[in-house]
Amino acid sequence: MRTEWVGRNPKKDSLRMQIWTMLKETGIAVDDPFNEIPNFVGAEAAAANLRKMEIWKRARVVKCNPDHAQIPVRRMALEDGKLLYMAVPQLVDEMCFVELTSDSLKKIGKTAADAETWEGALQYGSPVSFEEMEHIDLAVVGCVAVTLEGSRIGKGGGFADLEFGILRHYKLVDQDTSILTTVPDEVIVDLALIPLQEHDTFLNYIITPKTVYPIDNKRQQPGGIHWESVQPDQLEEIPILKKLQKLLF
Repeated sequence: MRTEWVGRNPKKDSLRMQIWTMLKETGIAVDDPFNEIPNFVGAEAAAANLRKMEIWKRARVVKCNPDHAQIPVRRMALEDGKLLYMAVPQLVDEMCFVELTSDSLKKIGKTAADAETWEGALQYGSPVSFEEMEHIDLAVVGCVAVTLEGSRIGKGGGFADLEFGILRHYKLVDQDTSILTTVPDEVIVDLALIPLQEHDTFLNYIITPKTVYPIDNKRQQPGGIHWESVQPDQLEEIPILKKLQKLLF
């Protein structure tokens, strides 16, 4: 486990290690799952299940995480003519999203397959500021483990929570945005292992190679950035956080 992320929540650290170990030992993981949003056997099938959903068909603007597990989702968004936003890994740039469309790729002689990896998306996508972005209809987030109540854990860096906080600050994500993940069925765990806290962004759908799990959660998603939860290293290493802190405080 990445040492700079260990200790923020020992209970979650332990669960991540258990899930990564299980995925590797059972052969569900594609490549080494440790310290990653794990790629998994069945990722294409999970994306195909998403493609059948009305929320996907209606969505014009999609945000997707940069991890390999969601390569099929990013490719599918471009193939289906959607405007795709992908976060720069670890939010290391102030303009920490890139924008891609099938039309923009065609203009440079590239296809959805050329831009489906995070490396390809960074190479062929256009960096955009938050002020330039459009409202997001559907947001896909990478997960290490999830519960059927909609709680989740990532790989420990806290980037997904920060993304959503920043996007809500700029009113690009709101209660009308569907939030979902594609994962193997085996990473669904009991709620007691990942208690859903008031400041947590929760999932509206969990999509696996076998089925779709709608989340019956009636409460409102949280608001913008929870500054009390921002870690010193996050503030130091994520330029947009520094910028917003100066503007707001």
